Amino acid sequence: MPWLVLLGSAVLEAVWATALGRSDGFTHPTASAVFVLALAISMLGLGVAVRTIPIGTGYAIWTGVGAALTVTWAMTTGEETFAPVKAVLIAGIIVAVVGLKLVPTRDHD
Repeated sequence: MPWLVLLGSAVLEAVWATALGRSDGFTHPTASAVFVLALAISMLGLGVAVRTIPIGTGYAIWTGVGAALTVTWAMTTGEETFAPVKAVLIAGIIVAVVGLKLVPTRDHD
C-alpha cells in the first residue's frame, strides 16, 4: 500500500507543478487553488509513504515520476516541444525508478 500512496503522490506532484506553471504567479485563482490542494495532498502522501519506504528511495521515486509525468504532459499539450532525445531520457528516469523499487532495502528496526 505505501508504494501505491507514493505513486499517487508522485502523480499529484505533476499536477501541482503543472498548475503552478499555469497560475501565472498565482494570478489565476483556479490554477492556484489546484496547485495548493495538489501540493498539500502530494506532500501528505509522501509523508505517509516514507513511514515504510526509506526516505532516499521514496523521495527519488516521488521526484522522478513527478518530473517524468510533468515533462510528458507538457509535451503532450504542446507547452514543450517533443524531441526523441527527451523521450529517451524520460524513459531512463522511469527505468531508474523501477530499478529503485526492485532493489532490496534493509530494515533498520
